Amino acid sequence: MPASITAEGIHIAVPLFVLSLGGNVADLGIAMAIHYGFSSFGSIFWGKMIDKYHIKKAILIICFSAIALSSLALFFVSDIKMVFVISAIMGFFIIGKNPIIHLLVMESVSNNQWGVLFSRISIISSFGSLVAFLVGSIWESFFDLKPYFIFCAISSIIAVILSMTVERKNLIERATLVHSIYGLKHIFSHNRYHFQIIYPKVLKIHDFKHIISIFKGKITHEIGLLMFSNFLFYFGSNVYFTAFIPFLKKYDFTDSQVFLVYMIQTITLLVLFFLIPKLIAKISEERALQLAYIPRIIAIVIAAALIPPMFGVDSFLAAVISSCIMVGAFSIYSTANSLILFKSIPKGFEGTYLGVHSFMIGLGIFFGALTAGFLSNATNYVVSFVVAAILIILALVMFRIFMKYRLSHKSI
Repeated sequence: MPASITAEGIHIAVPLFVLSLGGNVADLGIAMAIHYGFSSFGSIFWGKMIDKYHIKKAILIICFSAIALSSLALFFVSDIKMVFVISAIMGFFIIGKNPIIHLLVMESVSNNQWGVLFSRISIISSFGSLVAFLVGSIWESFFDLKPYFIFCAISSIIAVILSMTVERKNLIERATLVHSIYGLKHIFSHNRYHFQIIYPKVLKIHDFKHIISIFKGKITHEIGLLMFSNFLFYFGSNVYFTAFIPFLKKYDFTDSQVFLVYMIQTITLLVLFFLIPKLIAKISEERALQLAYIPRIIAIVIAAALIPPMFGVDSFLAAVISSCIMVGAFSIYSTANSLILFKSIPKGFEGTYLGVHSFMIGLGIFFGALTAGFLSNATNYVVSFVVAAILIILALVMFRIFMKYRLSHKSI
């Protein structure tokens, strides 16, 4: 929970901090792109460290300590370039805990209890997010933004202390994670992008053949279509999310109101957590995934069309509705997508395909942040939201092609 408090608090506080220092949306796009880019590098590095040395406690302590120090550093800096550097450092270290938490779950209980414990971890993480946003919304009503980073640092220090209690259990190799649908669902159901990146092996060009073949006019395996669809989905989604906070600030939202929007969003996620599995079981993951695209497009349209002409409570309600619909749709999408992905991966190739999938997600997130930043700065936010909607529509089209090809392939 304290680790989640820090991660979620930083995720909102850093964009607000960049804007408070006089930065524009382009600066914010760069900061977020750097953060996610270094998260990808960190995922590879820490994964290899776990595989080679099996030092879970040490990695947790190192990562949480680095995040605590970075949070404290943000309290003292006033230069946007330094924020870029600290954002990169935090991205690299913030990802380190994820594979360890997954392994600790799998080492702590028998495999028939993995799903239950992963669900509990997800709920605890969501409550951590809720605390971060609740404190932020109250904090910003009375104090400046900078002291909030001290709160994040204290939370991370608590995580350091708790990490010292981690004991060496029966050793489970990290590769075991990629064979577990419960672990996979947990990774891709988390509402923050940098938690969805996992590289079980170092990738080579050959591993991308199923995606490269699409651009050559042929399909070697339909999973390439699914991965390219996911790339477009995360690309468009992060155009929206990167532009969303500076968009709200442009229309006179206070920092406290921004935190409050995300707090209500997190409550929505907690409620949906118990409903989504039932929905997917009832209508199938393929239909659920296609259903998830439409609300995302609607959420983007609500933000672009309703927030600018509105004022006060009406504007705030429009932002809440847009944000909640966006993450609600993502809850359906991520759960259904993880199930479809797991079923589509050939047996024995889980590590390779999950690595490629993570790379495509990371690439989409990275370009989404840069596109939102520079496009919003060069034109306006409405153009960025239109681009986000178009990308998600293209993702839906690509998924439809994937379904058509898979069905025809099965019939043959």
